Amino acid sequence: MKNIDDIKTHQRKLNERYKILIEQAYNFRQTDSALSDISEYKAIKLLDELNRLKYLSRELPTTV
Repeated sequence: MKNIDDIKTHQRKLNERYKILIEQAYNFRQTDSALSDISEYKAIKLLDELNRLKYLSRELPTTV
């Protein structure tokens, strides 16, 4: 179970970073489109990693 807890902790950190990058991309959209694109690209890469971690941390339903 420790591995699942570690994965979930890592997911929370990445999710916070993702939110920050998306906000930066939105804020830069009007002033600097290149910085906006870079932030959005980094956010997409983080989202991909989050999806892979989500797959790893899924809990299989227990059968009765």
